[in-house]
Parts: sequence; C-alpha cells; structure tokens
Amino acid sequence: MDTSWWPAVAAVVVVILLVLLPRRARQVPHATEPPHAPGPAPRPEPGQLWSLPGGRPCLVLAVRGHWARVAWITGKYDDRRAGVIPLPPGVVGARGGFLEADRVVEVSVWEFARARRLGTVDPAVWDEVKGLGPSG
Repeated sequence: MDTSWWPAVAAVVVVILLVLLPRRARQVPHATEPPHAPGPAPRPEPGQLWSLPGGRPCLVLAVRGHWARVAWITGKYDDRRAGVIPLPPGVVGARGGFLEADRVVEVSVWEFARARRLGTVDPAVWDEVKGLGPSG
C-alpha cells in the first residue's frame, strides 16, 4: 500500500484547522464586557440611589469600568443579619429602609440605562457606608 499521500492530507488538515480556529475565537463574545445597547454607557455615581429594572432600589457604592458595585435596599428589617444598616425616613420612601451591606453585588452599568434615578443618599449615611465600595 502506497502511503506517500498521507503527509499531503495531514498538511491540508492542519491548514484548514489554522484557518477555522481563529474565526471561531472571534465569534465568542468577550467575557469581561457586559452586553449593551449602542451609544455611550450610563454613568451612575457613588452615593446615588437608583431603582433598577424590576423596581429594586439600590445604592451605588463604586463604579469601575462597565461595572457598578451596589448594595440593595429593602423595607424589611432582619435582626439575624449583622450587615443591615437602617436608613432614615425619606431616603427611600416615607418610612425609610434598610441597606443590605452584607449583600454587596456588582451589576453592569448598562442596567442603569433602563433604571430610574431616585436621588442621592444623605452625606451622613454616605460617610457610614462609603467604605463598602472598593472591592477587595
């Protein structure tokens, strides 16, 4: 059996793989950049109160690139959790609320494109919580 054509077939397969693999790599979206709409990114700022899609209020603690570090605000107090900070009345609603400082998360800044800005947190409250912003 003549096998002199095997190196030629192997070379063709290698060339095809080298051509096709880079194309597939370009089709995979970049994992660190969140999906977004066209146009400039929204610019939430630390200390601002927002109501994100779904109606859940939050406090922006820090913004880095395309990600915002936020703490959720709830109307229910849970005395079993040590990381809940009471907010004075008028911050969010007439009765106030509670900042879930033990559940800080990062969300895409593009979530703020569909959000509603509620205002800015009181400077005294901001002094108490602003240390939660930098990620460790």
